[in-house]
Amino acid sequence: MTTVISVRFRSGPKTYFFDPGELTVAAGQDVIVETSQGLEFAQCAEGNHGVDDQLVVQPLRPVVRLATEADRRIDSHNRSREKDAFEVCQKKILEHQLEMKLVRVECSFEGNKILFFFTADGRVDFRELVKDLAGIFRARIELRQIGVRDEAKMLGGLGICGRPFCCSQFMDAFVPVSIKMAKTQNLSLNPTKISGTCGRLMCCLKYEQDAYEDALKRLPKNDSFVQTPDGVGNVSDVNVLKETVTVRLDQQPESPRCYHNCEICVLRNGKGSRDGIVIPSKRPERYVEEKPEEEIPLPAIISDFHVEPLSEIPSVEEEQQEGGQRRRRRSRGRRGGQKTAGETAAAEVRTTRKEDAPAAVSEVGKDEARSEGGQRRRRRSRGRKPAGEQAVPQPKQIPRTDAPKAEGGEGQAKKPRHRGGRRRHRGGSCHGESSKPQA
Repeated sequence: MTTVISVRFRSGPKTYFFDPGELTVAAGQDVIVETSQGLEFAQCAEGNHGVDDQLVVQPLRPVVRLATEADRRIDSHNRSREKDAFEVCQKKILEHQLEMKLVRVECSFEGNKILFFFTADGRVDFRELVKDLAGIFRARIELRQIGVRDEAKMLGGLGICGRPFCCSQFMDAFVPVSIKMAKTQNLSLNPTKISGTCGRLMCCLKYEQDAYEDALKRLPKNDSFVQTPDGVGNVSDVNVLKETVTVRLDQQPESPRCYHNCEICVLRNGKGSRDGIVIPSKRPERYVEEKPEEEIPLPAIISDFHVEPLSEIPSVEEEQQEGGQRRRRRSRGRRGGQKTAGETAAAEVRTTRKEDAPAAVSEVGKDEARSEGGQRRRRRSRGRKPAGEQAVPQPKQIPRTDAPKAEGGEGQAKKPRHRGGRRRHRGGSCHGESSKPQA
């Protein structure tokens, strides 16, 4: 095992191993490392860790030091210098009328070398351009032609899937992609749908190629002669992801059916004649999907609060019936109706307490109290009727005109007696007497 650190440069996502020596570097720290081009400013992607000796290319270049504030200032100065060099190079390209597209400019950490990356359709004679740039920047000038994939990797962007480019995020190197991969995965061969922003085939076609190749080894080809649980027929379509095939049966050619790969028996793989093919009498069995495993019941959570069981909680109808019974009991007590067993027992207790109490009044006082209490009860019960009886309207009494005449009057009815206080008239007399003295 060799102790190394993984370092990532600004040019891309690829990481390189460097020997930390006696330094302990954490992920995310800036370091100064030694490369074939001299000292470079880089960032640690993974701290001190051990790797197999076979993965390390000897000799392993060392880490010079951890980056300081002075190193960070130098790096920021180089970034501003790159912007100026990009503008100057663009102007010189237009002056020399060169058919090239400038992509990026990188300045070394020590500032003695400047790299210009460009794309072009063919070879470009840029010798005069290099002389002009060297005279302006007084440094070593290097122009490097790159492809459209490298251009997309340097510039970055979003693909048709909505995510950043794979080449600018995690891909260490470009993998070869061919149009055969699109055919294997049954994709549309329209170039606009299977091409990336760079104009080349999308790199993600390589990701699932191995899975498709493995599935196609187990699935029959189109127009294969197969036997199904419903009879024999030819395969008309193959779904590689679901591992299902669509079969056009000989008995029902107008209504093809879909079967799982394990439900068919391949009698002839691919196109050909049926002559000499023996059809087995036993048909394949139906495919039964496996039932999902039963979920393990989670333990009940014990609460600190007491919860009544559902069997003991009264329903809405029971609560309504109980409320109605309570109202009827209260109305019976007011009307003097039948008493419940509890009310009768309470009355007996009160009676017993009254009997046990010492007699504090005389017999005469008891009789007067009883008579007075009876009168009060009779007065209260005048306006009440028992529960079962209904108030019967009494006929209105009309004064009789054939009543006998009073002795002092001549055919006049007797006036009702006034129960209130004496009425006093303006003249000071009462009961209709005249205030004048009698003769």
